Order: sequence, then C-alpha cells, then structure tokens
Amino acid sequence: MIRVLLVEDSATMRHHLRESLAADPVLQIVGEATDGGQAVEMVRRLRPDVVTMDMMLPTVSGLVATEHIMAEHPTPILVVSSADRQELFSTYNALAAGAVDVLEKPRGDASDADWGRRLCAAVRLVSRIRVITHPRARLDGRRAAPEPFPAPAAGVPRVVTVGASTGGPRALTELLRTLPLGFRPPVLCVQHIAASEPFAVAFSDWLAGQTGRDVSYARDWTPIEAVAGRVVLAPPDRHLLVRDGLLRLSDLPPRHSCRPSVDVLFESVAAELGPAAAGCLLTGMGRDGADGLLAMRMRGAVTFAQDEATCVVYGMPREAALLGAASYVLPPARIATRLAELQPVGSRR
Repeated sequence: MIRVLLVEDSATMRHHLRESLAADPVLQIVGEATDGGQAVEMVRRLRPDVVTMDMMLPTVSGLVATEHIMAEHPTPILVVSSADRQELFSTYNALAAGAVDVLEKPRGDASDADWGRRLCAAVRLVSRIRVITHPRARLDGRRAAPEPFPAPAAGVPRVVTVGASTGGPRALTELLRTLPLGFRPPVLCVQHIAASEPFAVAFSDWLAGQTGRDVSYARDWTPIEAVAGRVVLAPPDRHLLVRDGLLRLSDLPPRHSCRPSVDVLFESVAAELGPAAAGCLLTGMGRDGADGLLAMRMRGAVTFAQDEATCVVYGMPREAALLGAASYVLPPARIATRLAELQPVGSRR
C-alpha cells in the first residue's frame, strides 16, 4: 500500500484528487492539508510515502513547505501545478529544492479524460524514488569552488550536449551556474519535462533566471555557430539533433518512450562532430541517453555521467556507467569545472 498525503487548498481540486486516487487499490490517502504549514506538520506526524503538493497555498506556500519537508523529513513530492506563470516558476523552484516530479492540473478540456489515470501512475512512480535531504536555499547563487584536474587530453568541444530527466532542473542549474560566463560552446539540452507549451516556456525563462544565461528553445535549421555561448533546449515533443552543421528538429517516433530523446541528440552529435563534442548525462529514470553517450565516447568525445550521490534518480547515469560510456562520473558542478578546463585559458572569464 502506498500512503499519500494530499496538499491542496481548493475543496474542488481535493475532491478530484481524492476520487482519482480512490480508483487505484494500491493508493491510500492518509491525510489532507490545506496550507503549507499544516503539510509540514502532517508529514512529520504521518510519514506518508508520497505527497501531492499544490504550489499556491495560504499562509505557507507550497514551495516553502517543500523546502521544509525535504530538509527535515525527506519524502517524495509530486507537484500538482496549474499552468499559471507565477505558479510554474514556483513549481520549478520546488523541483530544484528536491520535489521529484510535476503533473499539470486538469485543463478543463479533452485532455482531462485520462487525468486520473495519469495522476495514479505518477504517484506510483514517485513513490519508488529514493529521496535525500536537501538543505533549504540549495540554489542561493553560491558556486562550488573549482577543483584542479589534470590537463585535458581532448580538444576544445564545439558543442556540449546534456540529457536529464527526473531531478534534472536542479542538476542542470548547478552545472550551468558553475560554467564560466565566457564559456563559448553552445549547450544543447534535452530535459524530459511536462509537454504543455506553458510549462515549456516557463522552464526556459526559469532556467535563464536561475543561471544568468541566454536560454531558448531550438529552432529548426539554425547553424551551430549562431548559438555559441547559449543554452538551447529541445522543444516539447520534438527530437533535437545536429546534422550538416545545423540544429534540426524531428517528429520521428519516441525512443525509450521519450520525445525529445537524449539518445537521438547524442547519437547525431557523435556522428556529426566525433571528438569535437562533450556529452553529459544527468539524473533521471530509465536508460535514455546511455547508448548515445557510449556512441559519443566511441567517436572520441569527452563524456560525463552524474554520480549516484547527487542524483535524484540514479537511472540514466547508472546505465551509462555500466556501459562504460562515461569518461568521468562526477557531481554536476565538477562536470562544469572539467568542461571549463577544456577551454583555452584566454577564453575563460
């Protein structure tokens, strides 16, 4: 039995959550909280297996409640969020603070038909994730002190590719914050996240605000040189790849049930750029990206996998490590430090 605490101030939405979860005999609601302070106290007292967390709560917000829970009584948290811009920014802050995943609230259209099933599936999935203590204000702008590395054997990468899934917003933020501001290779990123357009737009804006970098979604037929020094994200439900020196978008079938797929990006970069690239596979469930990272390493690229201790889910990086796909297994900040070492001294700032 999976014990669930509902945190939601709307009586209508609580009823919807209650009815949806009741359809799954494995899920048991052990309590309902209507504000963040009550949620923190009930987690301490009831020790649920999963918390469904609304962001816009009276008295104590869902974000502050998430920070307290992850610092004091780490529990898998599924954020159930609307597409309101302010709420979405809080949602990504909550993911960075340790929440595991996000599910968009019902939209009031045809997409709601299977919303209850998706909620139950998300709660089941989140319940299996081992969470760790996250000190509050983990992303307060402080950067990890760079650590010395041996002189790199590889040349300066023309492109850096990054793949991430569950836990990715925090890991990606740490990596990008630690890169020097003068880092010139474009960072091409596949982040598995909610596919609706408002969620996607909010994520790019949130990531730009967290890192101080130019972050945008990829546009088809864009030359690689045109995005130097920028972070480029794969758009929702489109594969991102590199071909003939151009960023290309594709509607080909999903890989590992994912579109965009990390493997599609990594394999295209392996074929296109060989040793003139770097690949980074961060926290996430499943194995998307592991084969692609191996292809990059076999073509001479420098490759990284996030270490188990800092992963929210040690799935994708673990698969890469088992394949021998990673040149280095490191925390995100140290991956960034190593990438910075690949730049000529005169280009660092």
